[in-house]
This record gives sequence, structure tokens and C-alpha cells, in this order.
Amino acid sequence: MTRPSRSPRTAADSSASVSALDRFFEITRRGSTIGAEVRGGVVTFVTMAYIVILNPIILSTADVEGTVLPPEAVAASTALTAGFMTILFGIITRLPFAFAAGLGINAFLAFSVVGQVTWGEAMALTIINGLIIVLLAATGLRKMIFDAVPVQLKLAITVGIGLFIAFIGFVNAGFVRTGGGTPLELGTAGSIATVDTLLFVVTLLLGGILISLRVKGAILIALVTGTVLAAIVNIFTPVADFGLAGGTIFSAPNLSLVGAVDFGFDLGKVGFVALLMFVFTLVFTNFFDAMGTMTGLAKESGLADEKGDFPRIKSALVVEGVGAVVGGATSSSSATVFVESGSGIGEGARTGLANVVTGVLFLLAMFVTPVTGLVPGFIAAAALVLVGAMMLAQIKNIDFTDFNVLLPVFLTATVMPLTYSIANGIGAGFVSWVVINVLSGKGRTVHWLLWVVAFGFVLYFARGPIEALLGA
Repeated sequence: MTRPSRSPRTAADSSASVSALDRFFEITRRGSTIGAEVRGGVVTFVTMAYIVILNPIILSTADVEGTVLPPEAVAASTALTAGFMTILFGIITRLPFAFAAGLGINAFLAFSVVGQVTWGEAMALTIINGLIIVLLAATGLRKMIFDAVPVQLKLAITVGIGLFIAFIGFVNAGFVRTGGGTPLELGTAGSIATVDTLLFVVTLLLGGILISLRVKGAILIALVTGTVLAAIVNIFTPVADFGLAGGTIFSAPNLSLVGAVDFGFDLGKVGFVALLMFVFTLVFTNFFDAMGTMTGLAKESGLADEKGDFPRIKSALVVEGVGAVVGGATSSSSATVFVESGSGIGEGARTGLANVVTGVLFLLAMFVTPVTGLVPGFIAAAALVLVGAMMLAQIKNIDFTDFNVLLPVFLTATVMPLTYSIANGIGAGFVSWVVINVLSGKGRTVHWLLWVVAFGFVLYFARGPIEALLGA
């Protein structure tokens, strides 16, 4: 008699549990289901999982003291940070926007910052950047500043970072080299002469085909396929080291980089002005990339209003700043919202429950980080080019009919890859925007905040003479 009576009670309890979950994440209210949220969360993870492989490769640059971050430790920190921040964001904001190490930001750290500071100091700068963003978001200044900067410059920065990342990929794969009578040349003596570069091209084209066919997880599939091909070729002719750390796929995560932060900046090696501009560029890149991405994802999911605002926008902007703090503290670079979240939204994700699913999968990924060492650098370079190409797509939204817009956009997008510096590109764009518009009679259209930013970059470009004048 007791067993039948327990069955209805258990069903009722289960129903109540589902109802509470539904109410908390507003699943039914947003026209979704638990099944759709789970599917969306899984698809988002599959689409983003490549970052666990790619981030250690980008952050493999030696710092000013010659220190290189352990790849397995970076992979574990990347997965840990992505998992934690994705779950946190989903629970607080109830939005289906997943987090991971931002590609533009990690590239800036690797190729611009650690040439003058240590990795510990670079991550300290990342934390400072995050704290500033949290403060700006909490006071409402972040949205005000975002609205003040011309949309053309915001888009140009994305395009420029895309070109920069792609250029790094070409160089890492040996597809572009410094050569004979020209600054740069194709491959070796103008031709693709190595197996490594050929495998890069094959992986790049495969990824391009999969993306064009809208295959979920296209970049991850291309990376895995390219690695398998490289392993097969390696049997006949050496192309890369395919050894697994410890000889196993599964292992306890290496979290040795968590907390490896150094706020004791050596001003004898890097000037105060340079440090200030590093922080400014980190804030600027983090600031606009995340806001633009969140606005786009909110529109894609049908959660944005006519002004582009979406539910719990202030909380979302604050938590995004926390992502930079957590990313710096774990030495995985600033964690920010990923545009690949759009793949999960396309599968029906509309709430933070999808984020919980994605985050849990990232946490599980910490235990298979040894496989990240299997991916050769020239294969991973193909992923950099693919991501760069996707970022370049934003150029379609820029109006090139006005030269007041064209030149600053052109300088922003080209100075980045040609000088190997995201900061230089942003600075060239802002200074030229202010100067050209003011001297061509459109000074009233220039927001006062742009004057401040442009002046800051003038100091950045002149920091050498200024430091010499001040005896720094």
C-alpha cells in the first residue's frame, strides 16, 4: 500500500522541480523547452571547444624574461575559466551567452604586451582591466561610452583583429615568410615547399568547406582531421611531435597557473606610460568586443528591444568584467562572451540553462587537456585564419562612401597586422578619426570622449620621446 502512494508524490516532486527550474530560467516564458536548452548548450560547447586547444598555442609566446607558459596548464585554466564564467553568467543573467578566452585579447597579450613584461605581470594587467570594466558597468558609464564611439570604428577594430589573427596564422604555418628581395613571400622561395604548410592549407580549406556548409563544430572537426592527417604523414616523414603528456588522454587538470599573477611591475623594464596604454587597450578591446557581441546575440535570440537592450543588461556587463578578472587570475587571458554562442541559439537556446550545460562540459574538458598537445602548430594556425576570416565579415556593415570614415577604418584594420600590434591599429584609427573630422568641418560630430581617447593615443605613440624627456 505504501509503494503506490509514493509514486504520485515522487511525480509531483519531480514536476515541482521542473517547474522551479522553468520559473528560474524563464524557459517557457521565452518559448523554449528544457530539451532545447540542453541541445543548445551542447552545440555551443562543440562549436567553442577549439578554444581549449587554440588558447595555449596563442599564449605560447615567450615573455620578456623568456618564460613560456606550460600548454597543458593553459588548456586546463582555459577550460576551468570558461566553465566557471559560463555557468556564473547563465545563473545571474539567465542569458545563453557562453564565455571563454577572448581571441583578440589573448593575441594582444601574446604579441604586444609580454614583449615588455612577464606573463605574471601581463595577467595582473588583465585583472586591472577587469576591475575597471566592472566599475564602468556598475556605474552605467560602460554603456554611455559604448554609445559615444562611432559604430564604424567599433567594426573596424573587429576587422583589424581578424586580419591580425589571420596573419599570425599564415606566419605560424610557414605560408608567409620573410624572404629574399621582398619583406614577405609565399612559403619558401615563393612556393609551398614543405609538408607542414601543405597540411595547413588542407586543414584551412576543409574548415572553410565545413563552415560554408554550416556544420556544427566546423573548426573543431577541421582541427581533429588535420591532426589525424599530420599523424599519418608523420609515420613516413617527420612533421611534428605527437607525444601525449604522460602517455594518456585523461589526467588530473594542471592548475599550476591559477594565481600566478605579479603586480610588482618593474618600471625599469617598461615605462609607466606604456603600462597605462596597455591597460587602456585591454579595456578598450574587452569593452567594445563584448558589448557588440552581446548586442548581436541578443538580437539573434529575439531578446533585444528596438534599442538593442536586453534583459538584465547591467548585470551582464558587470559579470563580463568579472570574466577578465577570473581569466587574469587563472592565467588564461580575459574570458568574454563568445559569438559562437549563436550556434546554440540557432538550436533553440534562449536561457541561462544552456549556459549551465555548456559550462559543465567545459569543466569536464579539464580532464582531457593532454590531447591539446597533439595538435601541431601549423594545424592550429588554420583555425586562426578561419577565425580571422569570420571576424572580417563585419566589414560588410561599414559605409565606405565617406572618406572621413574610409581612412580611419583602413588605418585601423591595416596597421594592426602590419605593425603586429592591436594597440597601434586602434590608436591610428582614433587619432585619424578625430583629426580628419575636425579639420574637414565635422568637429561637432566628434564626441568629447573621442578627444580624450585620441589624446591618450598621441601620448602612447610619443611615449619614447616623452620618457626620454622625463628621464624615465
